[in-house]
Amino acid sequence: MSESSENPSDKSPIDKIVARASALYRDADLGRVANWKRDGDNRKAIGHLPIYVPRELIHAAGMLPVGVCGNGDLEIIKGDAYFQSYICHLPRSVIELGLSGRLDALDGMLFPSICDVIRNLSGMWKLLFPDAYVKYLDVPQNFDPSVGGRFYRHELGSLRGDLEKLGGIVIDDDALAASIRVYNRNSALVRELYATRRDQPERVPAWEVYLLVRAGYTLEVEEHNTMLRAYLDAVPSRQARVLDNIRVVIRGAFCEQPPVELIRTLERAGCYIVDDDYLLGSRWLEQPVKEDGDPLDALVEAFLNHSADSASLYTESGDNGGRLVQSARRARADGVILSAPSFCDPALLDQPMQVAALEAAGIPFTTFLYAENTGQFQVIREQAGTFADSIRLWSDA
Repeated sequence: MSESSENPSDKSPIDKIVARASALYRDADLGRVANWKRDGDNRKAIGHLPIYVPRELIHAAGMLPVGVCGNGDLEIIKGDAYFQSYICHLPRSVIELGLSGRLDALDGMLFPSICDVIRNLSGMWKLLFPDAYVKYLDVPQNFDPSVGGRFYRHELGSLRGDLEKLGGIVIDDDALAASIRVYNRNSALVRELYATRRDQPERVPAWEVYLLVRAGYTLEVEEHNTMLRAYLDAVPSRQARVLDNIRVVIRGAFCEQPPVELIRTLERAGCYIVDDDYLLGSRWLEQPVKEDGDPLDALVEAFLNHSADSASLYTESGDNGGRLVQSARRARADGVILSAPSFCDPALLDQPMQVAALEAAGIPFTTFLYAENTGQFQVIREQAGTFADSIRLWSDA
C-alpha cells in the first residue's frame, strides 16, 4: 500500500482514519501497546489469537486485549523449527514474533479453542515462555446450558481468577457489567459498519473495513468506538462511482488472516466483498450481551445462543452449508468465494458441505487457498476476475 504524498492536513476525514488504522496494521512490534502501558501505572496487556475470547473480562481487569494475527511480512526462521511445514502459517509466525521479542509488550497470551494446532501452540508457548501467563481457553461444544453452559461458566471463572491474580486486583460484577456495555457498543458499531459496506460497497471498500476492525485489536475499546463512529459519520459525504462489480461473500478466513493486499486484489478483480468472516473474534457475538443480572451468566448465555457461524464451532445440525446459503442471500450476493488458509483443517473440512449447499441453491462459487505471507496475487486476481466475468456474462444469479 503506497503512502500518499499529500500534506496530511489535505486528507479527508476518512483518509486520516484509514491511514491511522493502516499504521496500526503495520505495527508488528506492538509499539502502540508498549506506549499505552508506559502511560499508566501497572498496566498490563493480554494477547489472543484472532478468534473469540471474552475481551470483556480482560477490559474489566483494567488490561488491554491485544489481537495477535501473526505477521505475513516476517521471515520465518525460528518458528519453522517448532512446527511442521504441513500445517497453517499462523502458529509458525506467532512463535517467530514471540522469540524475536516483538510480543514483549504482552503480559500473557490466551489461545482460544480453534483446532489441535492451536492447542499445541499453547503448550509450546508454555515451554518457550515459562514465566509468562498462558491459558488455553476452551469453549463448549455442547450447547445445553446445564452441560456446556456450566462448563463455560467455570472456564470464565477460572480466567477471571487468573486475571485478578496477575493484576493484583478484584474484578467485581459492576466492572464486568460496565465492560459488557462498552463492548456491546463496539459490536453494534462493527455491525453497522458491515451493514453499511453491504449496502454501499462502492463507498466502503472491504480493505478499509478490514483495517478498521483490526485496529480494535490494539486500541482501547473506547478509542476504537470513537474511530468507528467517525468513519461511519463520514461515509455519507464520500463521493464514489458505482462499478460493474459482482457482490461476493468470503468464507474460510476466520482464523489465519489474509494480507490486506489480497483483499484489495479481490476488489480490483471486480468483486464487491459484501460479507466475510475476517477477524471473526471481533464479531463473534451476533446479539448484544445482556447488561443486567449476573455478568458471567450473561457472557455464557451470549456464547451459547448468539455465536457466529464458524468452522471452529461445533453445530449439532451440521448444516454449515445451509447457513452459508442464508448469509449469501441476506447479503444479496451474486457468488461466494471459499478462501481458506493452506492446511486449515476446520475450514477445508467444512468446504464439501458448503459446496454441496451452494450447488443445490444454484449460487456460483470459486475456491482458492492463501497464507498470511502470500506475496504474489496475480493468479488470485486472474481467478477472481474470471469468476466475476463469468457471473456478469452468463449467470442468472
